[in-house]
Amino acid sequence: MRVLVTGGAGFIGSHTVDALLAHGHQVRVLDSLEPPVHLGVRPDYLGAEADLIRGSVTDREALRGALNGIDAVFHLAAHQDHLTDFSRFFRTNSVGTALLYELIVNERLPVQKVVVASSQAVYGEGKYRCPVHGVQYPGQRLPAQLERGDWEVRCGECAARMAPLWTDERVTAPHSSYGLSKRDQEDIAIKLGRRYGIPSVALRYSIVQGSRQSFRNAYSGALRCFTVRVLSGQRPVIYEDGQQLRDYVSIHDVVEANMLVLQDSRADYQVFNVGGDCRVTVRELAQLVIDTARVSVEPELTGLYRVGDTRHSFSDIGRLGALGWAPRVTQPEMIREYLAWAEGQPGVCDTFAEAQTNMKAAGVLREARCLTT
Repeated sequence: MRVLVTGGAGFIGSHTVDALLAHGHQVRVLDSLEPPVHLGVRPDYLGAEADLIRGSVTDREALRGALNGIDAVFHLAAHQDHLTDFSRFFRTNSVGTALLYELIVNERLPVQKVVVASSQAVYGEGKYRCPVHGVQYPGQRLPAQLERGDWEVRCGECAARMAPLWTDERVTAPHSSYGLSKRDQEDIAIKLGRRYGIPSVALRYSIVQGSRQSFRNAYSGALRCFTVRVLSGQRPVIYEDGQQLRDYVSIHDVVEANMLVLQDSRADYQVFNVGGDCRVTVRELAQLVIDTARVSVEPELTGLYRVGDTRHSFSDIGRLGALGWAPRVTQPEMIREYLAWAEGQPGVCDTFAEAQTNMKAAGVLREARCLTT
């Protein structure tokens, strides 16, 4: 099979390219190679057998050329950031996906499958249970609440603190520009795919961890951030109180999910969570990095918070599990593998201070006026 991977020089993309090549597929990559993830050149880790076209998914001619002769597409290219360049999220993520389907339909391209990368961000705060009013899907926490350091999600009817639940695929309520654009991608893929007979699947990744995550991209996640701090002899900085719950999934398990839905027609026209099977607090993750690296530092709690962050987020993976997929790499194994890889990389540097300055300047990163006890 001839497979196009948009964003194929990136983190998830390049690992997917490796798997496709290992399975004997012919692979083409379309990637803009833009900063901060890339430096404008082909990364050394990208499989030599993959054909690389440098271009954007928003460029009609570049995307049309990349689609020539292609049987299947992994559409992984996306704009990710914490900053307020709202239009870029929709231009790259939403419009780029619409252009992909426009070209396939209007030019009658013989594409047999499209797999679109979505995100846990489409859930916003996700699913909770109020002790009085039962299951709810709350909106985002209000600025006034965060300013006083009240971090928990509360019932909109009685203000009681609610318990977070494993979130299944049924209800989406994104409140970030990234999450909104990812929901757009899902709608475009599933609805246009079904209408025009293009088998399509959307995968909602939880927080993916593994090698090749860019050290220069502030969006790459807590493991990257904590690792570069620890390897630079600095304390990992934790936002809010560090009790935020997350589920983390290994890049190896994500690639297995990608390959499964490519090959299994039962997945067609559906959306699936791809996550871990355990919940970890952000503070626990920081401590695991410290312990694994064997350094003598303590996590730093500053009272800072990011506007738009979700309090808790962890995904129910039962639907994809019914197709035979399950995460196999444990959290300690993910951390050991990532640290071993990072320690050998010449480009490791602590970009935390620069990212924090940029987020403060944009009004994304703020400090609570007082902390609720």
